[in-house]
Amino acid sequence: MQDEVDRLVEAWHAERPDLDVRPLHVLSRVSRLARHLDRARRAVFAAHRLEPWEFDVLTALRRAGAPYQLSPGRLLRATLVTSGTMTNRIDRLAAAGLVERHPDPQDKRGVLVRLTAAGRARVDAAFADLLDREHAILESLTPEQRDALAGLLRTLLIPFDADAEAAPRNPA
Repeated sequence: MQDEVDRLVEAWHAERPDLDVRPLHVLSRVSRLARHLDRARRAVFAAHRLEPWEFDVLTALRRAGAPYQLSPGRLLRATLVTSGTMTNRIDRLAAAGLVERHPDPQDKRGVLVRLTAAGRARVDAAFADLLDREHAILESLTPEQRDALAGLLRTLLIPFDADAEAAPRNPA
């Protein structure tokens, strides 16, 4: 059984036999799978009238636990965007009635962003549908294969995550 990556690897091997194209066997598949997953996720989010960035912010708040609130700074770290971008996102989510700003009792100048009941209902429904979709995507793998794949991908991702944590953040 061949897939598109097998065909492109064969073509590259024929055109550039001087290069070791073996990484393409793994990384081109990861790249193609990422595009398919992005399409599947966007379809789920669209069904719930959410953009991917909205889902990211709302799920960060939802994961925080009751009362489902975080400071804008914590949201920045959770979503890896700049402060200007986060301000814009909070404004748009607040205008949509999905989050509210509240004074931070620990910091007189600070605010906390809190998930509204409507925001919680929307993100909970979208997350449940996303998990259904992702379970369906993985159903051709056995539980053992899923665990093995998760472990291998974790091994590849850890250095990238460590680099991201070590990188200076630009709050502007």
